Amino acid sequence: MSANTIEINDANFSSEVLQAQVPVVVDFWAEWCGPCKALAPTLEQVAQQYQGKAKIGKLNVDHNMSTASNYNVKGIPTLLLFKGGMVKEQMVGMPPNARDLISRMIEKHLP
Repeated sequence: MSANTIEINDANFSSEVLQAQVPVVVDFWAEWCGPCKALAPTLEQVAQQYQGKAKIGKLNVDHNMSTASNYNVKGIPTLLLFKGGMVKEQMVGMPPNARDLISRMIEKHLP
């Protein structure tokens, strides 16, 4: 992970995501996924921009199949925005305007 993104896994998903007091964007990704790697710098920028207001986490689907399965993640990258323990937004794939889309997802759920 990086300075601004956190590693999410099956073990810490509840405490880091479901019980979080701020919106959490979880990136479901895998090491072998080209679009996932392409999205990583964008997520880092968004994480830096919203530091203290929202959390950005990355969950490796190959190592955390249980959580990926629980949220019916079929394709990657998949971003799910959680607030209050519930999925509020979803983005699948790597659109050209990913940074704007992710920012808008987060903005909708800030106080």
